[in-house]
Amino acid sequence: MPAARLSSRQITEADFSSIATLLSRGFPKRKRKFWLAALEQLRSRSPPAGLPRYGYVLEADDLKVGVVLVVCSTSQLNDRASTRCNLSSWYVEPKYHSYAAMFRSLVIADDNITYLNISARPNIWPIIETQGFSRYSNGVFIATPTLRGLLSSAKVKVFYASQHPKVDFDLSDQGLLLEHARYGCISLWCATPDFAYPFVFRRRLIKGLIPCAQMIYCRDVAEYVRFAGPIGRFLAMRCMPLVLIDANGPVPQLVGKFFGDRDQKYFKGPDRPRLGDIAYNEAALWGVYGSLRKAHRH
Repeated sequence: MPAARLSSRQITEADFSSIATLLSRGFPKRKRKFWLAALEQLRSRSPPAGLPRYGYVLEADDLKVGVVLVVCSTSQLNDRASTRCNLSSWYVEPKYHSYAAMFRSLVIADDNITYLNISARPNIWPIIETQGFSRYSNGVFIATPTLRGLLSSAKVKVFYASQHPKVDFDLSDQGLLLEHARYGCISLWCATPDFAYPFVFRRRLIKGLIPCAQMIYCRDVAEYVRFAGPIGRFLAMRCMPLVLIDANGPVPQLVGKFFGDRDQKYFKGPDRPRLGDIAYNEAALWGVYGSLRKAHRH
C-alpha cells in the first residue's frame, strides 16, 4: 500500500464542520458544538499580520487527520511588542501518530514568535520538552484571600469593567478588560483614590466541584497581592472563594497552598511569559485549562 500524501495548511472557514468533528473525536469530553463556537470566536478576532486566524490542519490524501487551534496576539513586554501564539487542542488521528512530531515542527517554525502551551496533559510534558519548550510555571497557588487587608482597604473599590473609573487609568487596560468580558471572563477594576488597576479572572471548578476564580490577567502579581483582600471578597460574594494563580512556589503574603508539578505551562521562543498573564488564549476565550492532576514521572 503506498504511503499517504501528507500536507499541512492553515484552517479556513470552509473547514469548520470537519475540524469540529475531528476535535470532538480527539477530545470527547467536549461536544462538537463547543468546537464550532470556538472557531466562531476565532473568526471574530484579528491576529497579528501574517499569523493564522484559526490554526493548522494536517491532511493525508485530502483527508483531515490532524489539527491544532492557535490564538495569536501581541502583548507589551518591557515597553515593546511581543508576538505570542497559544497552541491549543492538538490532535492527530491514532493511525497517523508517527507524523505528529513533523506536524508540530511545521507549526512552531518561526523563531521570532513566542509559542505557548498552557494546557498540555502531564503525559505530554516530556514530549514538548524534547521539542524545545521550557517550563515557565511549575504549578498553581490556590489562595484564600478574603481576610487579607480587612481593616485597611476601605478606600479601595472593586467593580466590573463595564463601569467607567472615576480616577486615572490606562486606556489599553480598558480595552483588554472589555474584550475579555466579551469572552466570558470576569473583568474588574480595582480603584484607589489615585488609579484604577485591571484584573481578569475566569470562573473554574476544581475537580468539577469546587468553585474558584482562575487568574487570567494582572499587570503584576504584586499588584494582585496588594489588592487580594477586596478582590477576594468581591469574588467570594459571587461564590468564588478561592483564587488560582500560576506560580513557581508559595506567593508571599497570601494565605493558601502551592501545588507543584501540576497545571504546568510551557513556552518556546524569544520572550519568557510572566506569571499573572494568560490573556488572549484558550483559558480566556474558552475556559480550557491544564490538568490539576499531579504528574507521575518515571
